[in-house]
Amino acid sequence: MNAGFALAIAAYVAVLGAAGFGFRGRAGGLDSFFLASRRLGAARVAFSLCASWIGAASLLVSTDEACRDGVSAIWIVGVPAVAALVALTALVRPIRAVSGLTLSEIMRDRYGRAAGALTTALIVWYMTVLAASQMVAAGPFLDAILGTGPVQSLALAAGIAAAYSVAGGLRVLARVHALQFALLVAGVTGLSGSLASRTSWAAVRAAAAGTGGYFDVFAGAERNLLIALSFLLAWTVSPIAWQRIQAAKSEASARGGTAAAAVLLGFFYAGIVAVGMLFLPLFPDGGSGVPLVTRYVSLETGSWLGGLVFVTVLAAILSTMDAALNTGAFTLTKDLLGLKGSDGPGGRPLGLARGTTVLLALAAFAVAARLGDILKTLGLASAIMAEGLLLPGLAALFLKRRAPLAGLLGLGFGAAHAAVAFLGETGLRLLPAPPWPRSLLAGIALGAAGFLAGLGLERLRQARSRFGGPPA
Repeated sequence: MNAGFALAIAAYVAVLGAAGFGFRGRAGGLDSFFLASRRLGAARVAFSLCASWIGAASLLVSTDEACRDGVSAIWIVGVPAVAALVALTALVRPIRAVSGLTLSEIMRDRYGRAAGALTTALIVWYMTVLAASQMVAAGPFLDAILGTGPVQSLALAAGIAAAYSVAGGLRVLARVHALQFALLVAGVTGLSGSLASRTSWAAVRAAAAGTGGYFDVFAGAERNLLIALSFLLAWTVSPIAWQRIQAAKSEASARGGTAAAAVLLGFFYAGIVAVGMLFLPLFPDGGSGVPLVTRYVSLETGSWLGGLVFVTVLAAILSTMDAALNTGAFTLTKDLLGLKGSDGPGGRPLGLARGTTVLLALAAFAVAARLGDILKTLGLASAIMAEGLLLPGLAALFLKRRAPLAGLLGLGFGAAHAAVAFLGETGLRLLPAPPWPRSLLAGIALGAAGFLAGLGLERLRQARSRFGGPPA
């Protein structure tokens, strides 16, 4: 094990502990543990959203995509992240109107108990796979740097994230995310400065001369637009984002935080793509199967910049993993276990909240052991939300009447398609289906068809009832 990087992890964990537990004690109840007692200001909403969004795909995948394909890599994570936050800024008021309710509780109120239970299962599944996508990145990254073995490295990252997530909930995460976002900005700034001192944009243009469309933002549009659409639709109904909007101390804080996050992420992802393109003259082989950032850190062993970038990647992995664990536990604790929020001190509900966080970490570990592609794992997670929950979830914010059949059919059709695609990627192919992202459109169409068919049947039943006929 590299002693310098091991010390960097120890120092990073110590700083996380000081940032997380050095102020105002620990979470006192479920409302504090999952919603930070609804006291987050605009800055903490923005930093927490940014840190939650910037994961392994942002640093490891986007840089590799940018090195290989150029400017068009901005579609992989950057464009959908900013677009989703713009959409969420417009949805702040209706999301705040149901403050304190999980998405499952909203769905249960609009569509009935069965739809609420199915939503709970889908969200827990989504959060588990999302956390697993970060573990998929953590294993090879830490193994390459520390030499600890992929499984042990994966367990190390999961253990760190679970430890501080269990201890303080969203109150701790909001403070930790501010620190992690500062590290992310510092690391990417230092990396871009280092690369700019070693190469130039003229060298990038010369190295890309033999590749078509390197500076064309729409190159590879068919694949990139499908990936962007998958992430955009999923993140618009992301329980992580909704949780932070509800945790804000006011509507103005929530709207200002989401809008600020959109601006910050726009600049951040532009920088990520630039870093990836600057890698091209230095690593024309594309990294030989090892992510370029990982390869760069290995080459910079012993330097302060190598340590900074190492901690930056670790912060990106942990900040998304801990958000997924906390939000998944929020749903599991309040919905599946039937517990209601209380801001009283400790007790059984808070103990169960911590227990479900650990349970989700173990489930994510098991999923990560079966999936080895970061982008595909993240994509499969997004398909769960885009295909199953997007249309029913957004409609639930605005429907005036209950529509149980619409919610159940929309969720059921979309979720069934997402499940078939997910199992196919893990090796259990039940039905023939194209791989993600080409499977996305069929899943969205199925979910929308089920929802609209359900609405039509609800209208027919209401009309027959109004005119004295027997119920449909």
